[in-house]
Amino acid sequence: MRLFDSHCHLEDRAFDKDRDEVIHRMHAAGVEAAVTVGTTLDECIKGIAIAESIPGVYASVGIHPHDAKDCSENVLERLMDLARNPTVLAWGEIGLDFNRMYSPGNVQEKWLIRQLEIAGTLNLPVIFHERDSNGRLIEIIKTHFKNGRIGVVHCFSGTKNELQQYLGIGLYIGITGILTLKERGEPLRKLVKWIPEDRILCETDAPYLTPSPERNQFRRNEPAFVRSVLLKLAEVRKEDPENLAETVWNNTCRLYGLKKNVP
Repeated sequence: MRLFDSHCHLEDRAFDKDRDEVIHRMHAAGVEAAVTVGTTLDECIKGIAIAESIPGVYASVGIHPHDAKDCSENVLERLMDLARNPTVLAWGEIGLDFNRMYSPGNVQEKWLIRQLEIAGTLNLPVIFHERDSNGRLIEIIKTHFKNGRIGVVHCFSGTKNELQQYLGIGLYIGITGILTLKERGEPLRKLVKWIPEDRILCETDAPYLTPSPERNQFRRNEPAFVRSVLLKLAEVRKEDPENLAETVWNNTCRLYGLKKNVP
């Protein structure tokens, strides 16, 4: 059973002391590929360096809504240069986060729209982040994400109505370890059956969102733990895990423009 962690943060400083061991455990768990997702300019540079050094690891570039306050045209020009690296498969993660408000809402929206324009110019799929935007992200996507574009809603945990709208736009849906959590994951477990099999991805968001049962032992999430997300997803959807793993692998390759026999 080969697995693809479609969204993690291997460049995060939480992995600085034992990144090689984390990669070893990832491969030992059957996770043959992963995308390490950029959030700031410095993290994107670091992520690409990691992707260049590890077969099966790829990268994305973008400015996270938390860091929108530090974005500028100069920063985006640097990211556009970085996006030419062959390990870069997507633009993101970008979006709106009106929960913690680390950056003002109007600033988040400004740089989200600008990054959507750039991703369109570069013909890259987009990795979206959304939290408590009350439908505003969907409004912006419908206005600035033109027909034929592709992307993924990372760490989906919204409503059925939001799910239907994302699917109607043509987006993929990323499922994290939230699915495995007894209370927090209950609403998501009710919704995953509505996701078409050709639109669903599995991800860890490592080092965040450690799934069960690993969270009983480890505080830090790792790409290896995407196996637990996949197994819970198969259980909830009443599907064979190996068949679902292959479907998710193919979906992830399709989104990111990879051949199915990668790495």
